[in-house]
Amino acid sequence: MLAGGEGKRLMPLTADRAKPAVPFGGIYRLVDFALSNVVNSGYLKVVVLTQYKSHSLDRHVTRTWRMSTLLGNYVAPIPAQQRVNKSWYMGSADAIYQSLNAIDDEKPDIVVVVGADHVYRMDFSQMVQQHIDTNAGITVAAIRQPISLADQFGVIEVDTNDVRKIGRWREKPTDAIGLPDSPDEVLASMGNYVFDADVLRDVVSQDAQNDDSKHDMGGDIVPFFVNKGDGWVYDFNNNVIPGATDRDRAYWRDVGTIDSYYEANRDLIHLEPVFNLYNDAWPIFTSTSSSSAPAKFVHNEEGRIGQALNSAISPGCIVSGSMVEGSVLSPNVRVHSYARVLDSVLLDNVSIARNAFVRNAILDKNVVVETGAEVGIDVEADRARGYHVSEAGIVVVPKGTVITKV
Repeated sequence: MLAGGEGKRLMPLTADRAKPAVPFGGIYRLVDFALSNVVNSGYLKVVVLTQYKSHSLDRHVTRTWRMSTLLGNYVAPIPAQQRVNKSWYMGSADAIYQSLNAIDDEKPDIVVVVGADHVYRMDFSQMVQQHIDTNAGITVAAIRQPISLADQFGVIEVDTNDVRKIGRWREKPTDAIGLPDSPDEVLASMGNYVFDADVLRDVVSQDAQNDDSKHDMGGDIVPFFVNKGDGWVYDFNNNVIPGATDRDRAYWRDVGTIDSYYEANRDLIHLEPVFNLYNDAWPIFTSTSSSSAPAKFVHNEEGRIGQALNSAISPGCIVSGSMVEGSVLSPNVRVHSYARVLDSVLLDNVSIARNAFVRNAILDKNVVVETGAEVGIDVEADRARGYHVSEAGIVVVPKGTVITKV
């Protein structure tokens, strides 16, 4: 699992943590979704390759993802170690090259390589089966996206004789060609790959010796296989997940920006969720603090009713005589009397004091909104205070900030 990216576009949420460690959906971290997919697929020997600001990610993985040592299963974070030379990971392919000892120790036949920071459900065993059936050099998972978004992705143009084979690989094209069965769509790479283990070893070792390479899976390794006619694509649209609904089938989000992160959180709280966290047939695993009490809603008097509508409220939260609507509250958030929280994402231990108003905002951990203060109401005033404001007008307040009344 590749978890070493900086996540610059998610700043300030990634100021103190790796992107896969960013909290999401109240009780989860982004890495929980990829790990849950791998484990639910039946693959129980997992290494997580980390690099930037990895402390909170390492801590979450080691505390949460404890497998049966009796059966030899594990999820183990592996930080950049300079095992090969004095450089840190220079790209995703180099991260694998510098961690080949993990593959050598287990001697697998097949290696599944996945990114650690997307929100989706996927049964990788189905992709592995196609890889075996086609005798592919590399199999790349891809999702159908509108052709209008092609310039945001690595785009796969399928072979005219076999739609499972990659005919051409193009990086963020502005003149993409639609799919034969759907001219208005393209296949965009999801950043998930399957290799025979010996093939993976050979290709990343060769790539490491190439001074002209950027040592990137999508930029260098995939084109290598495509150019020799040995690149194959797995269409994510064909993946079957137990318990999936028509609404959330083939859901995938790259939460690489503040706006996509915000919208993905809101996808969870629709009456019929766009992404359904309540699918017990394919659960998303995580761990919450055992000391967190149940969420509580108190006071029921005119103008002072503790209530939450169309929202996800985590353990330990107290909504006290206040209104929460269209929002996601992480553990141990406090919303005090006469306060309002609308269309916002509040991370752990945020405190909203009396008569405060929060709207269209993301508040990182331990933010305090003092009595009568506002955030997200006047975007220009928020920007003048130094808070990040996204293209869509979402205000992001960094960890531990105290927001005072102006």
